[in-house]
Amino acid sequence: MKNVTVTLDEETARWARIEAARRDESVSSLLRDLLREHMGGRESYAGAMERYLSREPRKLGGPRPSREDLHDRAGLR
Repeated sequence: MKNVTVTLDEETARWARIEAARRDESVSSLLRDLLREHMGGRESYAGAMERYLSREPRKLGGPRPSREDLHDRAGLR
């Protein structure tokens, strides 16, 4: 593990202390967990964007997909 010094304004530091106490963990653990959660969300978004951009473009003016096809509900009946 690497130690990092973080400077927070008083309101943010107070919130972090209260939230960490509420979760029964240290402020360091709270910040680590919040940062990891944020990283995961960013990676998830980046992966979704990459998959979307790698798709074959659709031609406009063709037949429209059904509502069931759009929402993948065909198998739910």
